Amino acid sequence: QVQLVVSGGGLVQAGGSLRLSCAVSGRFFSINAMGWYRQGPGNSRELVAVITSIGSTNYADSVKGRFTISRDNAKNTMYLQMNSLKPEDTAAYYCNAVIVATKYQPTPSTYWGQGTQVTVSS
Repeated sequence: QVQLVVSGGGLVQAGGSLRLSCAVSGRFFSINAMGWYRQGPGNSRELVAVITSIGSTNYADSVKGRFTISRDNAKNTMYLQMNSLKPEDTAAYYCNAVIVATKYQPTPSTYWGQGTQVTVSS
């Protein structure tokens, strides 16, 4: 059973920083791309950043230069370093991962972690 556990949210003042973690546990063969998404009040879920298995990254324009996505493949963990936070970054943040269960079943599946609330006060 694959699980994604998210940690690191909280309340911070504008201009501050937070670091989110997403740890993958359970039995699986490999983790392909991983990503961070967020959903603010009254908004649909939006992509924040993605990272491939070899470390290529892509960011939403709204977070470029402020957020950094990274992963530690040895720990099966992904991170999101969020600097210069703004009130508009307030949202529930979710992680996902595209995972191959076994080498005999190469079709990957997408798994989601639980949300963690990030609140940025002005």
